Amino acid sequence: MKHSKMISRRSFLQAAVYSTAALSALALTGCGASSSGSSAAAGTSSAAASGDVYKVGIVNYVDDASLNQIVASLEARLDAVGAERGVTFNYADYYSNAQADQSNLNQIGADLVADDVDVIVAVATPSATTMLAAVEDTDIPVIYSAVTDPVGAGFDGLDNITGTSDALDTNAIMNLILAVNPDITQIGLLYDLGQDSSTQAIADAKAFCDANGISCIEKNGTNTAEVQMAVEALAASGVKVVFTPTDNTIMTAELAIYETMIEAGIQHYTGADSFALNGAFMGYGVDYVQLGEATADMVVELLCDGKSIAEMPYRTFDNGTATLNTETCEALGLDVEAVKAAFEPYCTSVEEITTAEEFA
Repeated sequence: MKHSKMISRRSFLQAAVYSTAALSALALTGCGASSSGSSAAAGTSSAAASGDVYKVGIVNYVDDASLNQIVASLEARLDAVGAERGVTFNYADYYSNAQADQSNLNQIGADLVADDVDVIVAVATPSATTMLAAVEDTDIPVIYSAVTDPVGAGFDGLDNITGTSDALDTNAIMNLILAVNPDITQIGLLYDLGQDSSTQAIADAKAFCDANGISCIEKNGTNTAEVQMAVEALAASGVKVVFTPTDNTIMTAELAIYETMIEAGIQHYTGADSFALNGAFMGYGVDYVQLGEATADMVVELLCDGKSIAEMPYRTFDNGTATLNTETCEALGLDVEAVKAAFEPYCTSVEEITTAEEFA
C-alpha cells in the first residue's frame, strides 16, 4: 500500500498475535469465519473454529490526545476480545493517520478498499465521511467513532455505516461556566468553522447565551497558527471565559495556546478531557476510553456475532464528568477545592488532571 509520507502507518503487532496455532490452542469459541466485506455487511457470519483473521482498517483523522486515546482503547479491546475468542483482528497492517489532510484521507480509503478489508473504523467525522464515499459500490461496512452529529452528517439510517458518537451536552458546560462565574456577561467562542463537530454545539452555546443575556465573541482558526492569533484576539478583547466544543483543530492547537490563555486570565471550557490534559482549564463530556471500547465492541458484533449495521444503531454516551486541570486552575488564581465544589452539583464526578501531551 502506498501512502503519502505524511501518513503514519504502524506494523508493530507482535508475531504471537498472528500465530493461529497458538490461538487454536486456546480452544475458545471463535468469531465468524473471516470474510470479505460483503458477508460482514450483510451480517451473515456465524460461529466457527478459532484461528480466524479479520482485516480491520482503522483511519485516524489527526494526532490529538482525544483521537489517539480512542484508537489506543479500540485496539486494546480488539486484542483482548481476540485473545478470549481465539481470533485475530489484524489492524496493524491497516492503520493510517491522515494528519487532517483530505488528499491523504482519499488515498487511505482507496487503499483499504483495494485491500478488501472486512470493516473500516473511521475516527472523527471527516474520516467517516470520506470512508463512506470510498466504500460506495462495495459491501465493506464502516463503523465510526467520535462523530458528534451522525444525523447532521447524513449517516443515520444508512445500511452500511454506524458507530459511536461523542455528542456534547453544551448546556451542561454552560452551567459549569455559570457555576464558577455567576455574573458573567461575555463568553468567547473558539472553534474551526470547517469542523462539523463544532456546528451544533456552537449553535447551542449561542442560544444559551441569548437566553441568559450573555454576549458572545467568536474567533476561528483552521490551523494552529490561526488558532494562536484567534486566542490573542480574544485576550485583547478582555474576555475571561472561552468555550470550545469537541473541535479537532483547537484540540491539536491546545498545547500551543493554553499558556497564552493563562497569561490573559482566561478560563478555557472545552468538550473533552483531552483539552484539559493539554492545559485547558476544564474539559467535560464523553470518556474517550469508553468510546473506543464501545466502538471495538461494535466491530466484534459485526464480524463475530453476525449482526448487521441495521441491527446496530449509533450509540451515544454522557458520562457527566468534568475534568479540571489543577495546574491551570491555580495559575489562574482560583482555588481548586472551591471550583470543584461549584462544579459538583452539575456533574456525575469531577476529576483532577495536570498538563501533559498524552494520557499515561
